[in-house]
Amino acid sequence: MEHYYALIMAGGGGTRLWPMSRQDMPKQLLPLVEENSMFKTSVERLSPLFSPEQIYVVTGRKYLESLRSHAPQIPFENFIIEPYGKESGPAAALGITVIQKRDPQATVAILTADHHITKKDEFRNALAAGCQVAQNGYIVTLGISPSYPATGFGYIHQGEVLEKAGTFTAYHSLGFTEKPNVVTATSFLASGDYTWNSGMFIWTAAQAMSEFQRQQPEMHAEFMELAKAVDTREFDARLEEIWEKITKISLDYAVMEGAEKIAVIPVDIGWNDVGSWSSMFEVLKLDKFGNAFKGRQPERVILDTKNTLVYSDKLIVTIGVQDVILIETDDALLLCHKDRTQDVKEVVNHLLRTKNYRYL
Repeated sequence: MEHYYALIMAGGGGTRLWPMSRQDMPKQLLPLVEENSMFKTSVERLSPLFSPEQIYVVTGRKYLESLRSHAPQIPFENFIIEPYGKESGPAAALGITVIQKRDPQATVAILTADHHITKKDEFRNALAAGCQVAQNGYIVTLGISPSYPATGFGYIHQGEVLEKAGTFTAYHSLGFTEKPNVVTATSFLASGDYTWNSGMFIWTAAQAMSEFQRQQPEMHAEFMELAKAVDTREFDARLEEIWEKITKISLDYAVMEGAEKIAVIPVDIGWNDVGSWSSMFEVLKLDKFGNAFKGRQPERVILDTKNTLVYSDKLIVTIGVQDVILIETDDALLLCHKDRTQDVKEVVNHLLRTKNYRYL
């Protein structure tokens, strides 16, 4: 694992977790599930597979000091700062450009700072297996064994067996399907040939940049120019210059959906992307009525309440309610039905349109 690196993407805003997640304090900096922030937890579960020197972070400048305070063991030069957000495609290319310049033999695992994973040993074993498969020229993705016909995740169709890697089996990927309808998702689940796309990828830096060159040639050319300035005084100025020319695009659309050699390793790692308030029911401890509570206030009065999430530091009383989400911060209160949590993002869009920036 000498040439193996973890690249953590830590620049997202987490708008569907408003009002807890804000522009200045996004979900990766919050202790949403465990006692530590999601970012700190993401870093710590990589040990001992990755040393601190093998962990890189791509983020925005306004999050840099907070992230460094949460993971002071990571060298300062391993924090790579985007001038501003351009989605995961350019962020991944930026991180790989720096890593490859420093180690041309690098293999890179693209990870995120906001996933919840309970089976940490199994996760590390899967990352080690992915590194092995990537040495044969494959882009490896970790596929999550689906537990229900989710319509909010992408799916990966697995084909024939490629190889065994440790206790894992790698399959040839037959393609991605992004967020299918419930009928299609149900058929995927019934077939047994599909896994959820976790958004975690493992590839050699050379293979990664080869795919960017083939599918995003203009972006690739800019990053090749940037590579010449890595670890020089000109790097920041050169990055600002090229960033304006870079297309805003997700990694899935930029590379993964059109990649030629993709392998999928199905895993059971207790994974949840914690993408909305409804997903918290899957990761927090529930009482016998399906309720979940989080906050510093130990006292609560819960009467005839079912399938409800309360996240508050105050004394909260609920009487005769079910399927409700109640999230309270110092300046905002969210109350919505459990089935409508995806619409929280629309609240954020409304606040943007009406220029209520203090709530963002």
